[in-house]
Amino acid sequence: MNRPGKPPASATVNHTGPICRDCMPVTLCSFLFALLMLISGCTGIPDNVSPVSEFDVNRYLGTWFEIARLDHSFERGLEQVTAEYSWRDDGGIRVVNQGYDRAKQRWESVEGKAYFIGDRDIGRLKVSFFGPFYGGYNIIDLDHESYQYALVSGPDTSYLWILARQPQLDTSITERLLGKASGLGFDTSRIIFVEQQTPGLPVAE
Repeated sequence: MNRPGKPPASATVNHTGPICRDCMPVTLCSFLFALLMLISGCTGIPDNVSPVSEFDVNRYLGTWFEIARLDHSFERGLEQVTAEYSWRDDGGIRVVNQGYDRAKQRWESVEGKAYFIGDRDIGRLKVSFFGPFYGGYNIIDLDHESYQYALVSGPDTSYLWILARQPQLDTSITERLLGKASGLGFDTSRIIFVEQQTPGLPVAE
């Protein structure tokens, strides 16, 4: 999730450079993701999947890099994807996702809001990038010691992200997270790894 809570406002999309059972980031949710949530309105969690406990949202705030994801049209082709989380005045979380679209040769960004579903020490939230329509944001694995990586799912097993505080994540950690995801029913054969160090890109504003 990377940024707790957001105010009730519609998504703001900037082209300035470059997150069902009861239904639908971390790791980068674009405007099309907002439309997807508008259609599905899902804030659920996959069967047999549990969010982390003993969650400290203040330690989760800040910038996260998208290491890997199950690919979808709303993020297709995006490189150097990041998510930034910060507090909102209403107690929610401001979410800003950003990535570089190489085909369009520009950065894309989208702003949303997130709120907890239940207790704040459980890593289960709902996120919106478009009006009152929310999607599930479930933190299902987390580096509790130093908050350096996280595994995030959407409302079902077709949505999965690996996030990290640095552009690169140790291979052994990535493999462990993918192994866990596979055991929970995610099709990790479809995972793509996000380019985070592409030379020569314009600087995001």
